[in-house]
Amino acid sequence: MANLYEVVERRARSFYDRFLRKSELQHQTHYCPGCGHGVVHKLLARAIDELGIQNRTILISPVGCSVFAYYYFDAGNIQAAHGRAPAVATGVKRAHPDSIVISYQGDGDLAAIGTAEIIHAANRGENITVLFVNNAIYGMTGGQMAPTTLVGQKTTTTPFGRSVGNEGFPLRVCELLAALEAPVYLERVALGDNKTIMRAARAIRRAVQNQVEGRGFSLVEILSPCPTIWHFEPVEAQRWVREKMIPVFPLGVYRDRTKEPLPEAQGPAQPIPLEQIPDILRIPKDERGVASQRAQRISEPVDVRLKIAGFGGQGVLLLGQVLAEAGMDAGFQVSWLPSYGPEMRSGTSHCHVRIRSQPIDSPLVSQPSVLMALNEPSLRKFLPQVAPGGWVFYNGEALPEDCCRADVKLVAVPATRIADEFGELRVANMVLLGAWLESTGVLTTEEIASALQRLVSARWQQLDLQALARGRQAVATGTGVKDGN
Repeated sequence: MANLYEVVERRARSFYDRFLRKSELQHQTHYCPGCGHGVVHKLLARAIDELGIQNRTILISPVGCSVFAYYYFDAGNIQAAHGRAPAVATGVKRAHPDSIVISYQGDGDLAAIGTAEIIHAANRGENITVLFVNNAIYGMTGGQMAPTTLVGQKTTTTPFGRSVGNEGFPLRVCELLAALEAPVYLERVALGDNKTIMRAARAIRRAVQNQVEGRGFSLVEILSPCPTIWHFEPVEAQRWVREKMIPVFPLGVYRDRTKEPLPEAQGPAQPIPLEQIPDILRIPKDERGVASQRAQRISEPVDVRLKIAGFGGQGVLLLGQVLAEAGMDAGFQVSWLPSYGPEMRSGTSHCHVRIRSQPIDSPLVSQPSVLMALNEPSLRKFLPQVAPGGWVFYNGEALPEDCCRADVKLVAVPATRIADEFGELRVANMVLLGAWLESTGVLTTEEIASALQRLVSARWQQLDLQALARGRQAVATGTGVKDGN
């Protein structure tokens, strides 16, 4: 008798046909035999297929055993820094609201270094889906204790077992997030046997569907076996999930608001009426349009890469902010990236500023075209980084004899001494800025003045502008300026 039925098991369409991570065994993943990640991947891929969202899906995978997820899912993939997947997912979802953004994280990632990110994303009710694979250990990096490691469980960092007195209790993420108002759906499932796996499949599909329907934040915690690090055979690892993990992490739905009416669609944020903007932050009407006019005045492409460095308290970061704000007023693309030590005063401080007529690829300035060094240690540290043909402006009476380069323009301006003439050493940064303005002409005094109006209090604005003018004068007349070449 001919078979009337034929059962066909096929790979999900949202998986690649071949896995190209290795040249051999391209039909296999890198996961260990019995690892729960392979099962979760299959359940997620099936949900994506059933919901018909493959072309809209963006998977966020941070550091952990799932770090190579982009080799398996034929969908959008973004790899995030350790613990930062909810933050990246938030940015992606807000930039592309029609996409389906899924954050895929382990317990060391989500519950340890990423605790703040997951709590705040959940508290904001971001319309994303989070799959939290909890195997109670750091699986990828050698089996250290995780926030979810069970009491008494031995790891490489708790060889005598986790102790409540030393390490505290296991962190229960679903219960923690259930205390927040915003999450729509929270459920804990397990991969302990076929029955629990079927329940996990339904939960994962439901969490993704919630996002498709625009309901808000959903998280599924999945208790998962880790046979290799637990030193169990796969079947024994599944039994350990059932007998040891589930009593500590009870399965169940911890939040379900999917039966409630959909939240009303939120339109884009409305701009603040001009009359409600404080005067210090407002650009006068007659200065609007300066940006486009300024950009038109400069025919050559502009790409200024500035590194500004000095001691904390010398106004290094403010100087960078002023340049970025003025560059924005001038119609350029700008970025400002601060970097400083823990000290509020006398610690080292520097910032990266880019002013460009084209979009900026990175805010990091590794080879500056302009270095503004407000002290000698900064000059010595960053002078070798300056690009050939660049400018160096140094706050000093003269450049140190051993700080010379024939391929850059070196200018020493006694900015601190000039600032002392005003009775306020803190305006030395503006003196150095004036020297740069006079030397390059990329920005105007008016654009700097507009930025200062927004960034500093009224009592400082006039003094800063006087210092700025004095710096320009020093370069224009050559008074007090030493050319290093």
